[in-house]
Amino acid sequence: MPTNIIDLTLQEHHRTKAAILVSDDGEEKNAVWLPLSQCEVAEMPGTGAARGLVLVTLPEWLAVERGLV
Repeated sequence: MPTNIIDLTLQEHHRTKAAILVSDDGEEKNAVWLPLSQCEVAEMPGTGAARGLVLVTLPEWLAVERGLV
């Protein structure tokens, strides 16, 4: 069965070589780690690095598992 891929606009809180800590509400206390091996991360055009918004492309199952959708 094919994996559905989705795009989410998320707030980046922290990033390591292996994972990114993101939230959908901008609150670090609600943030979840996503493995960079399972997703692609791009800066949101026009938002600037100061706001920390990123576009994350990831499998739908992972977004559901981490409570992002």
